[in-house]
Amino acid sequence: MANDGAFDQAAAERLLTEVFAPWVQDLKLSIERIEAKAAEPGAVLRMAFSDRLCREGGVISGQALMALADTAMVFAVSAASGAYRPMTTVDQTTHFLKPVSKADVLADARIARLGRTMAFGRVTILSAADNKPVAMVSSAYALL
Repeated sequence: MANDGAFDQAAAERLLTEVFAPWVQDLKLSIERIEAKAAEPGAVLRMAFSDRLCREGGVISGQALMALADTAMVFAVSAASGAYRPMTTVDQTTHFLKPVSKADVLADARIARLGRTMAFGRVTILSAADNKPVAMVSSAYALL
C-alpha cells in the first residue's frame, strides 16, 4: 500500500482485505473508526459475535480476542504513521477481565509511542452490549 501521508477509512478498508491472512478475514472484523490526528492516534475495530468464536459455555475465546487486539494495533500503528508499513508483533500481554458472550466486541487500540523502528500501544477490548472492558492488552511491534 502506498504512503500518501493519509491513512483514512478507505485506506483501512483496503488494508483489511489486501494484507491480512484469510483466517483473520474470517473473523468478520469491521473498522469503526480511524483516528489519525487524535492526541493518541488509534483505531477502533469491531468483531461481530459468532458461535464459531466461542469456547464451551458460549464465551468468546481468548484466542479470538487476542487476534482482534493484534489486528487492531496494526491499524493504530498505520494511523499514527500515516500509512501502512510492514510490522511484526514483538510482544503482546493480555489481561482478561471478564468473559463476554452473545455480543460483538470492540477493540480500541491506541499508540503510546511510535519510533523509527518500534511502536508501543495498548488496546481496550469492550463488550459492545454494555461498553464495559473485557480485556486489556499492551503490545510492542517492530517496524520493518
